[in-house]
Amino acid sequence: MKYFQLLLFGLLVTACSNKMISTAEISKNKQDFEFGVWIGAEAKRTDDSYTKEFKKYKEGGIDEVLINTNTNPDLLRRLVPLAKKEGLKVHAWIMTMNRPGDAVALQHPDWYMVSRSGKSCFDERPYVDYYQWLSPSHPEARQHIYDLLEGLAKVEGIESVHLDYIRYPDVFLPIGLLPKYNLVQNTELPDYDFDYSDASVNTFVKEFGRDPRKMEHPEIDMEWKQFRLNQIRNVVNHAYEIAHKYGKTLTAAVFPYPEMADHMVRQRWDKWNIDEVYPMIYHNFYNEGINWIGFATQQGVNDTKGRMTQLNTGIYIPGIQSEEELRQSILLAKKNGAKGVAFFDGNAISEAYLKVIAATKKSLK
Repeated sequence: MKYFQLLLFGLLVTACSNKMISTAEISKNKQDFEFGVWIGAEAKRTDDSYTKEFKKYKEGGIDEVLINTNTNPDLLRRLVPLAKKEGLKVHAWIMTMNRPGDAVALQHPDWYMVSRSGKSCFDERPYVDYYQWLSPSHPEARQHIYDLLEGLAKVEGIESVHLDYIRYPDVFLPIGLLPKYNLVQNTELPDYDFDYSDASVNTFVKEFGRDPRKMEHPEIDMEWKQFRLNQIRNVVNHAYEIAHKYGKTLTAAVFPYPEMADHMVRQRWDKWNIDEVYPMIYHNFYNEGINWIGFATQQGVNDTKGRMTQLNTGIYIPGIQSEEELRQSILLAKKNGAKGVAFFDGNAISEAYLKVIAATKKSLK
């Protein structure tokens, strides 16, 4: 299998170099194509340093910043006017179900997801230490998340509350990341199959009358899978109500396209009440070439037709190998129906890449 994957990867890379896109091919959409960037923020930084950063983005063609303040509304209130003064829209980016280091949640071990092998994210975390996932089935854990979302939604001047990690832990890692963890994942492994917490199982038993912890093969039980998809959907749908209550939209960073997200992390984002999605189409994670950015973008656009959900293609800057690849990635997203693109992350965007972004944006006007 490994030899086949390597061979396929080589063929894909070769194929991707054969077709280049020009801006003339994709200039039909009259809506402005927007450019965003995910960034982190720290309270200890000065206003001047943020102003300098925001000015750099604006001059480089960026329209919006998705800011992770670690759910600190006060820091967000400080940054919004600085960004808006430079002409940037601001989105409040929050780590939703995965809450690493959350002081409130850590006082409640029963709030956390549990794997099929019986390991709780409270003290035995899958893959990496910052995977501390709360159960969407635990009412108090859910309310804690809603309180955090509301605190951000109240901040004047933001465009949206932007959900990240709005899913379960990875049932399957992207194929390009497996060697890093020395893993083979040909089936759903018990250590990476969540949520078998009491809150989740008891809710399922009440509804369906059977206990997934007692099933011989719970990984193939369709109601059990759908139940978990619905638990995340319910959190999103309530978050939508919170955001709209305060006149904000709801957006989310999601896996590349709905069927893939369903398979990998139990996230079916084409079924959600949400205004915009930012699928993280990080092609190199999947051993794909940049043409895959167009494929995954089009898949997501097609799957959300009729739902009024707009799509912004997420591009992973460290996976881009050249200035021309960056330009082609943007054009592929545009050609295949994206409303815009967002780059991960601000620290990875060089001055040369900002010039490419600005030039490409100008060519699309």
